[in-house]
Amino acid sequence: MDETEFWEIIDASREDAEGDPEEQADLLVERLTRLDPDSVLDYARHFEARYNRAFLWDLWGAAAVLFDGAGDETFDSFRCWLIGQGREVYEGAVHDPDALAELLGEFDVEIDGDGEEIGFAADEAYEQLTGAETPDLGIPMPGGEPLGAPFDLEDDKVLAVRFPRLWERFGTV
Repeated sequence: MDETEFWEIIDASREDAEGDPEEQADLLVERLTRLDPDSVLDYARHFEARYNRAFLWDLWGAAAVLFDGAGDETFDSFRCWLIGQGREVYEGAVHDPDALAELLGEFDVEIDGDGEEIGFAADEAYEQLTGAETPDLGIPMPGGEPLGAPFDLEDDKVLAVRFPRLWERFGTV
């Protein structure tokens, strides 16, 4: 599976789920179980590489604006959800997290941003196909700290300055 095929699966599942991340996760599992196990592992590698690439301080800060705070688990789930939004939103956000102000439509913290199940879709599909757990994908996990310059994720003033467009649209006043 190449990168284009990976994004086509993501896009088709998101469109069919009409933006509902839980439904998207179910649709991903359904689509992935139509593939052979090696293709599911290829998909998982693409997903994991993008998940790790999004381990950035600035992206965590953007999540903190959207959620009015974002701990470790929220940020992990957000990165899965971000991948589920498709290539354009994902690449735009990784390049410029403040661009999420323009890249996102409505954002409901009760529905959006929680992509944990999207992150487990390949594991579930692989287990359904083989009866075994997903093997090690050979992709190193990022270090303990995100890439970029650290800052206080709980300081509204810092977030407002660092992400002016996102803060104007989604920040708490």
